[in-house]
Amino acid sequence: MAQLMIFLIAFSLLAFAPLCFCGKSSSGYLYPQFYDHSCPKAQEIVQCIVAKAVAKETRMAASLLRLHFHDCFVKGCDASILLDSSGSIISEKRSNPNRNSARGFEVIDEIKSALEKECPQTVSCADILALAARDSTVLTGGPSWEVPLGRRDSKGASLSGSNNDIPAPNNTFQTILTKFKLQGLDIVDLVALSGSHTIGNARCTSFRQRLYNQSGNGQPDNTLDESYAAQLRMGCPRSGGDQNLFFLDFVSPTKFDNSYFKNILASKGLLNSDQVLSTKNEASMELVKKYAENNDLFFQQFAKSMVKMGNISPLTGNRGEIRRNCRRIN
Repeated sequence: MAQLMIFLIAFSLLAFAPLCFCGKSSSGYLYPQFYDHSCPKAQEIVQCIVAKAVAKETRMAASLLRLHFHDCFVKGCDASILLDSSGSIISEKRSNPNRNSARGFEVIDEIKSALEKECPQTVSCADILALAARDSTVLTGGPSWEVPLGRRDSKGASLSGSNNDIPAPNNTFQTILTKFKLQGLDIVDLVALSGSHTIGNARCTSFRQRLYNQSGNGQPDNTLDESYAAQLRMGCPRSGGDQNLFFLDFVSPTKFDNSYFKNILASKGLLNSDQVLSTKNEASMELVKKYAENNDLFFQQFAKSMVKMGNISPLTGNRGEIRRNCRRIN
């Protein structure tokens, strides 16, 4: 009888085990309680330093969120974006999507340094990126979610992956959707995650073609509101001013909300990749309308899609390593 009870308990634990975890990789699980015993203050330390950085510069919230996104789309969520060039490693920081625009590395360094003091070689840089992205969202008024943890750090980077796999502002809708699908993300994830453009800035160089030469015929993009375009031209000339910054959501640029979707419906999406969500695909247009009408629905889906994105090909078990310094392999 005792043996039968032990068998039944063991069986029930096995049967329900997947419910306890939030994402499975090929060699292990990610789960929110991963550091509860090995580094109980880990999440608190990350949150504290992110809060300090965002209080100092609100834009940092969007920058940290973007780092996680740009990390996960290249070789999975493995902190490859944080590596500097050295030896055989060519840094992803040099890629077109990251050069002169990826930022927040010093904040990650500060978090890593604090965690190494608290619990040496325990918390991965990949997990720091995932936690910082969540905390940045919450600090700007967005939703919260439990971050599945247990990622390990890569021992390499991929410059070509960074150049080819990250969606670009001037990509067609179909190209962007294909890039999402290659990561196991669908059209719902694409529209919801694009909503992160409710905070942060874009450089003139990333949308200039919409103002002056959208289709190579010397004409502006006719899906862009004319008065908004005229405003943008004042700070984004035909040549020069490449690094001039513009709010991705001019209505509430530092608040995480659904006004991004309302802007798109008013033909005031800043990037081509924003506006095509409502002009090139019926399913995505319906999602834009839903999120514009219902902030709670957007928040719920954004949180779900962030967890899903954070589960892209993580290194677990004995794969990868826990870097002591996020900028270089051990």
